[in-house]
Amino acid sequence: MDQLSPQDSQFLYMESDDNLTHVTSISVFDPTTVPGGKVVRFKDILEHVEGRLHMSPLFKRRLVRVPLELDFPYWVDDENFDLEYHVTHGRLPKPGDWRQFCIHMARYHSRPLDMNRPLWEMFVVEGLDNIDGLPKGSYAIATKIHHAAVDGTAIVDFFGAMADIDNKGTPAVPLNMAKLRRSPKPSLLDMAVRATWHTIRSPIGITDAVMRSAPNIYRMAQNALRSQKKEKNPVPDTRFNAYVAPHKMFDAKVFPLADLKAIRQAVPGSTINDVILAICGGGLRRYLQHHDELPDNSLVAWVPINARRETSADPDAPGNNISSMTAPIFTNVEDPIERLQCIHDATQRSKAAKSGVSARVMVDLSKHVPASTQVIASRLVLRAAASQRMCNLFISNVPGPQVPLYMNGAMQVGTFGMAPLANGMGLFIATPSYNGKVTFNVTSTREILPDIDLFVDCLEESLNDLKTAIKPVKKKRAQKKIRAVKA
Repeated sequence: MDQLSPQDSQFLYMESDDNLTHVTSISVFDPTTVPGGKVVRFKDILEHVEGRLHMSPLFKRRLVRVPLELDFPYWVDDENFDLEYHVTHGRLPKPGDWRQFCIHMARYHSRPLDMNRPLWEMFVVEGLDNIDGLPKGSYAIATKIHHAAVDGTAIVDFFGAMADIDNKGTPAVPLNMAKLRRSPKPSLLDMAVRATWHTIRSPIGITDAVMRSAPNIYRMAQNALRSQKKEKNPVPDTRFNAYVAPHKMFDAKVFPLADLKAIRQAVPGSTINDVILAICGGGLRRYLQHHDELPDNSLVAWVPINARRETSADPDAPGNNISSMTAPIFTNVEDPIERLQCIHDATQRSKAAKSGVSARVMVDLSKHVPASTQVIASRLVLRAAASQRMCNLFISNVPGPQVPLYMNGAMQVGTFGMAPLANGMGLFIATPSYNGKVTFNVTSTREILPDIDLFVDCLEESLNDLKTAIKPVKKKRAQKKIRAVKA
């Protein structure tokens, strides 16, 4: 019997009517690359997906919840699986422009998944005829997956299984032809016995995890106390720290990855993730200044951390293996290079950013918390909107493949996506990268971000500020090299 992990279960328990905990990944395809000028039909996409269903168990498994939430849910085979229920299609109304695309995708993301079926669906959207950079006839495939089934890293693997490396249909990853293990529905007696055993074992497991992690917990506590003593800038209250409405908004900007790599060179040792945080910090500074709402203290972001161990028995398994850290993004710093330097210094000081020790500790401890306790805790957190006391927004960077991918001969030319929000944190910036580009995807609500187009423009201006600021740095380095050669 395959049971949902404690960490995966949190995304079920945290879900509400206003805060759906699924992710939506959008791939845009150019049909002009199809050999022989063949038109890709909806049935072609269905056949392609059907041919890859064996690549992951999540395609044909649904969840069965234990009565009274006495234990974590079980994955079971969906005996009534119907592919055409999960893969549907539609078309943008004319003229098929970017604004219509964003509205269409936001509405799709705002609708809940059917929790009685496998926790995924695909929506093929045709008619992307008037979007800059896309040929007429382009189409998108929006894939909605519940966060209980995958994290950001597992999503990349999921789409890798669907993708080809050329327009001839060569799979991007080897097609594993092994039959998936069956997951029959457990009886009520089986669930009751396992729930009783897990309840008995829980205190023992927690004690054991604490003892093994004691040195790390001690160091984490010391670091937290030191940081608290030094902390002079508490998390400010912003428009993003509000309750979120059920209807979401979406917009995005695409930037060359080369630009971010060039910016990274301005601060030795900095990472692409540092640059992303600096762009977000500058964009938020501009946006809040526009509304005369810029706080004196820096905004703080909630940044996911991949807690998968390379030595794990199955590091590529579906599900969640993540933790997080909070990171100041220095919206109170005007100079863009100084802001990047501050962010780099802050992430370097973070134990979570350097080693992931705290991430692993929290993952290990969460494995032993009973289901009933997690349900109660999740509801209390939702009601209290506790996240707003720790941070202002989510920022997630998920590196993707840097080579072109295909499906049914059509080349993937864009990657977009939306992510769950939370009460008290009504802004999510996701930055997946693909084939030399980074997309800054913004998810929010109309009440919190009514001028979302202005906000994404602010992100672009922030990037341009950084590009302008690095020119003198490059010039100085070039002059130093010339002097060194002459000497």
